[in-house]
Amino acid sequence: MDFIKNGSNHISSLIAKAIADGSRRATATGNYEIERAIRIPSDFTLVLENCHLRMADGVYDNLFVNEHHGTELGKTVVGTDRNIRILGKGRTILDGGKYNGLSEKNSGTEGLPHISKNNLLLFTNVDGITIQNIACHNQRWWALNFVYCRNAHLSDIDFKACDIGIDENGNEYHGLKRGKYREVLVKNADGIDLRQGCHDFLIENITGFTEDDTIALTNLNGYTEQLYCVDGLPSDIANVTIRNVKASAYCTIVRLLNQGVLKLHDIAIENVYDTSAECPYLDHGKFAIRVGDAEHMYGDRHSTEEETYNISLKNITGRGKAVLHLAGDIGNLTFENIHAMEDTPLIEDLRTK
Repeated sequence: MDFIKNGSNHISSLIAKAIADGSRRATATGNYEIERAIRIPSDFTLVLENCHLRMADGVYDNLFVNEHHGTELGKTVVGTDRNIRILGKGRTILDGGKYNGLSEKNSGTEGLPHISKNNLLLFTNVDGITIQNIACHNQRWWALNFVYCRNAHLSDIDFKACDIGIDENGNEYHGLKRGKYREVLVKNADGIDLRQGCHDFLIENITGFTEDDTIALTNLNGYTEQLYCVDGLPSDIANVTIRNVKASAYCTIVRLLNQGVLKLHDIAIENVYDTSAECPYLDHGKFAIRVGDAEHMYGDRHSTEEETYNISLKNITGRGKAVLHLAGDIGNLTFENIHAMEDTPLIEDLRTK
């Protein structure tokens, strides 16, 4: 497939024209190579119609960011961007292209940027988001990442992460194995990530394959959060509904994690189905749902019942190590209609209480 170069300039010019004429709506069609992040302003609708956008080789940047992302103004309430819509029509693909080698291990070293530059889409401090009917291929890290965002609807999104492994002799192969994590080329290639300060999200109709978690709600206070935190906004991840997810995840289909004093609460998850038995890209994942983490500490301590609470799980089907993994303390956890395929245990319960 041929890609037109300078796609960033082309789409940015469409956005600028729509701002100038007052329509605040632009439509892009065709296949373009993206060399730098495209900034989307407030109160704007970008339609991608039969559009394939692929990151250029060797680039360290996002495909889309909001207008004030990465600015000092964007870290304030005054600098909030609002009402951004990305709508796919027909065949719409956001593509990481050829992996650029930037990983969590070398992030910020030897002249490399922070790993968040490898998100296909990185929105920070946006109030009002609609993203629908797109496919994300070959994400170089997490595909869609949100920090301090709220009032969002993400729907009808399909993922196809890179499934390349490199064996001990340096040979490349396709099809990842749980027992050979060190051979995975693009590690931690999540689908959708909600980080600190995200609330009031509806995420629905999600499909495909991800090399790690398909959807992750992760409230930690790491370097990413320090880069993009917003003074004056609540840090909780809260009021999130996730439903109708049919996916194959190398790790977990839906992951909830907070460790330390940060809160994660009022989360409803419904209709999650592990499709890994039919997936050509991996043998199996670990969990369908993971609340907390008994294997690793990403904060000072596990969460308490006052920090992780009101978690509802309904109609969950999984295979792998267990359907549900529970760790830390969880207040008011409810679950019903939990099903296992093959000989998978229903619950790996490692809660402290």
